[in-house]
Amino acid sequence: MDIKLLHIYPDLMNLYGSYANVTLLRRHLEDLGNQVTVDSLLPGEEADFAQYDFIFMGAGTERSQLAALSALLPLAPTLRAAAAADIAMLFAGTAMELLGKTVVDVQGQEHPALELGSFRSVQGSKRIVEDVLGSCSLFEAPVVGFMNKCALISGVETPLLNGCQLGFGNEAEGGPEGFRYRNVLGSELTGPLLVKNPLLLGAVIAAIYRRRGQALPEEIPDYPFEEQAYSVTVQQLRLRCQKP
Repeated sequence: MDIKLLHIYPDLMNLYGSYANVTLLRRHLEDLGNQVTVDSLLPGEEADFAQYDFIFMGAGTERSQLAALSALLPLAPTLRAAAAADIAMLFAGTAMELLGKTVVDVQGQEHPALELGSFRSVQGSKRIVEDVLGSCSLFEAPVVGFMNKCALISGVETPLLNGCQLGFGNEAEGGPEGFRYRNVLGSELTGPLLVKNPLLLGAVIAAIYRRRGQALPEEIPDYPFEEQAYSVTVQQLRLRCQKP
């Protein structure tokens, strides 16, 4: 297949190696025999989201996040249409907050957001910086990642993580984290997220194939170092959960 990926504002929203989510996804798709094109969307540019198979935005500072929101807001109707058409998306780190109805900054100013979900993000002066180990709604294995945020997120009806064994969720320690709508995934977790979680990467690839009406190849390449890195991370985070 010819597969097209879109990286939204890669220079503006680029913390924590966010670009590696797209790099690794491209590699895996190419290893499956696909021709993959990666386009970048810059602030002020238009985009035909419907032509893409995967859309990504990474983490940024709160200042960069609001700049990204201002630039992307005029394109929100077409982004929502792409989401309703089951195009796979990942908004990682602080980009996840843009998927909701509003973002309230630390000064208390309310900013209309993209409205793929109805939740509300309220930023405060206290930062939440920690590792996370949580249970996912897409598969049985845990999800791991790193969080650095200052927002409490309320009103998420369909979280990505059902709860966190270690770390902070959307609005509480140990609570549900992230957001999911059709093939749209949102999470404050970085690291980058798809690199740290092979099964989540596999779920994105499966969503791309499913929307294109294609079956995954019977023989899937093996990536032992990715699996080993994930296993070590899960093991170490579980040990931390056991400490008094």
